[in-house]
Amino acid sequence: MKTELDPRYRAILQTVEDYCLDHENPAIVSKYARYFREGYDAYGLVDEEIHALCDKVLADHPLSMEEYAEVGWHLFATGRYEFASIAILLLESCKESYNQSTFNWVKKWLDNGVVNWAHCDIICSRLTPVFIEKGIITLIDLVPWRESDSRWTRRAVPVTLLTLRKTADPEELLAFIDSMMTEKERVVHQGLGWFLRELWKLHPQPVEEFLFKHKQQCDRLIIQYATEKMKDDKKKRFRRDKPEKPKNFKQGSPKPAKPKKAEKKIHE
Repeated sequence: MKTELDPRYRAILQTVEDYCLDHENPAIVSKYARYFREGYDAYGLVDEEIHALCDKVLADHPLSMEEYAEVGWHLFATGRYEFASIAILLLESCKESYNQSTFNWVKKWLDNGVVNWAHCDIICSRLTPVFIEKGIITLIDLVPWRESDSRWTRRAVPVTLLTLRKTADPEELLAFIDSMMTEKERVVHQGLGWFLRELWKLHPQPVEEFLFKHKQQCDRLIIQYATEKMKDDKKKRFRRDKPEKPKNFKQGSPKPAKPKKAEKKIHE
């Protein structure tokens, strides 16, 4: 992804790169790489170092919220794990100034910048809930997210809805993800299953009815995640129904014998 840099943004990227090079730890990279099927392009900084780096950027390079959102786009464009983490932390520091434009930037990050589940889920736990709490967005604003070409934007829908599970009508939330239950991407299956599991803890009956309705068509990984905390006897209810056998088929009946080849006549 090619991006053009404002000199101030270039200075921030240089600060981030210099710090990461000074603190890189291949052992950490090796330890966590196995959790990322999509790849893990990282320096190996620990959380404390990433937060210290964010504080340094905020102190040395003060910008407006809109500018941090834009430089975040360039940070994501590098593809490096720590750069993207800094982008999220910088924008989180400006949450008092969030507006619709900020929300649009976050969608742009998800559509074209995010490349792993970790950053998707951090955005959905630290950024998108703020837009809901401040009344900047409602569920209607997440409708385009369900149809995004980015699997990470689509995953962000159920993961963002986690913040509403204790306050919103469960039937409304279930109706909102109904069209997503035929989703093809594994990372979205995981997000849907996670959301349904957590909603089930609070509202078991509507979630079980919802799962029963979709059990024949949805991916089994959704069911696996959603029913993880259920007792085994209840989990059985959400197994796919086995197809009915033809009425004229009798189990255990012998296969019909193959017809014998016609014997040649022997002339005396």
